[in-house]
Amino acid sequence: MSVGLVAKLDDKLRAKRESFDKIPVVDIAPLLDGSDKQAVAKQIRWALSNTGFMYVKNHGIARDFVDSVFDVSRRFFELPMSEKMDLHVSQSDVALRGYIEPFGENTDPGKTKDLKECFDIGPERPTLEGPFFGANQWPSGFPEFRELTYGYHQKMVDLAKKLLKGIALSLDLAEDHFEGLMHNPISIQRLLHYPPQTGHIGENIIGIGAHTDYGNLTILAQDDVGGLQVMNRDGDWVEGTPIPGTFVINIGDLIQRLTNDVYLANMHRVVNTSGRERYSIPFFIDADFEATIEPLASCVTVANPLRYKPVTCGQHKFGRFAASYAHLAKVNEQRVAS
Repeated sequence: MSVGLVAKLDDKLRAKRESFDKIPVVDIAPLLDGSDKQAVAKQIRWALSNTGFMYVKNHGIARDFVDSVFDVSRRFFELPMSEKMDLHVSQSDVALRGYIEPFGENTDPGKTKDLKECFDIGPERPTLEGPFFGANQWPSGFPEFRELTYGYHQKMVDLAKKLLKGIALSLDLAEDHFEGLMHNPISIQRLLHYPPQTGHIGENIIGIGAHTDYGNLTILAQDDVGGLQVMNRDGDWVEGTPIPGTFVINIGDLIQRLTNDVYLANMHRVVNTSGRERYSIPFFIDADFEATIEPLASCVTVANPLRYKPVTCGQHKFGRFAASYAHLAKVNEQRVAS
């Protein structure tokens, strides 16, 4: 790469050159096999109360399978723009399935335009049922894409429910606590492509603007390019260096609400200055659309008074999406008015 193409970050976009040692790598094998659930729960509590993020290893998802999903994701994003736009998310109405072009979704719209493209799928439904539930859109002549990405979604649903058992135990709840909120949970399997940036880079255009995730739990598979940045409690941006064989786990707004800020849904963003294409595969799981989320009694104390009113999962999440997608703003206004 020539000197003229080297990215020059604005000072506000610089991340400290620190490893993620402060956010632990948690071996979840004892949680999954039942040999020492409480030990894992203790590590989860430290991670989520201090950082909101953790890496997990020995998660039971084969590396070769994850690599195959990355492969079909790259192949999809290499398709002509016209073919991808034929699957545009707006065609799925409020189910929010399909392709999102660069700048088509902006997570920090008051400050940043997101230089990324996405493809979203969710639980398969034959027709539109309402927000987040409807038919997936699939590229034609690409059967392995559908097979692998939907298979990955199903594996992530299973892994997420196991991780939520660990989170429940970490809060001294019964390990099946979340099951009552997740008979038909909202889930989104996203594929992401971040083009590299060069020249001077400011906060106005980066891979994805600073945000917290909207729901319960995120499971992120990263390639080896890097670019994830996480804000620590001191307000510093720290690089989320990829660790082979692990997933990055973070909680979203609803778990922070549930725990009355005992657990932290941390701000994060992506800035790709690697000179390479970056790909990632985040999976998001929430609760049922009508599930009520309110602070646990055990998390409300004199020192930590009640901070949140009850919300329903679907209304909260759809409102956050409406703020990011221009075509949803009017739809959300109508839903709120009714």
